Amino acid sequence: MKAGDAAIRRRIARIVRDALAQGHSVEIDGLGEFVPDRAAGVRFVAQTKPRIFIAYEEEDLARARKLYRAFERYGLRPWMDKLKLMPGQNWPRAIENAIQTSDFFVACFSQRAAGKRGTFHSELRFALACAERVPLDEIFFIPIRLDGCSVPGRIARSFQYVDLFPDWEAGLGRVLEVIERQLRKRRRGLRLVS
Repeated sequence: MKAGDAAIRRRIARIVRDALAQGHSVEIDGLGEFVPDRAAGVRFVAQTKPRIFIAYEEEDLARARKLYRAFERYGLRPWMDKLKLMPGQNWPRAIENAIQTSDFFVACFSQRAAGKRGTFHSELRFALACAERVPLDEIFFIPIRLDGCSVPGRIARSFQYVDLFPDWEAGLGRVLEVIERQLRKRRRGLRLVS
């Protein structure tokens, strides 16, 4: 280990210790959370909630946040760049890492997003590459329509999408149902293997 690495680790440990001493929780994305505990001092709560990556176009931020809050209420662990990226973080790498480590990728299509060039389409391409590594009978990529837009042909030919309009709750219910069904299926598969 280099001397610089050791100094960085000590600094991070001090920041975590200080935050816990002040009564704050410290989350390590993807692993879990250190939580102050009166009896034990500190306890670690492992992250077991499924992570859902939400891809959206900037103009659809309000609806993406609404979806984020709905996933949180349902007990899932949504991931959105606006809420998870830290200042100074290498955001392209952080986004790729978040997609790779997510249990599901939810792509929010809209009339605005369909024809606009940018990060949204890069995220779609990367997620489609990740989906190719998922077993064929598993669901990873979930396209949703926020309005009456066209879903790109490459995606529409391979994936069934869900409409969150005109009835947001009904569409959201379908998304949550498929996630829950997929999670049950994965849990059964783990029990059969172990």
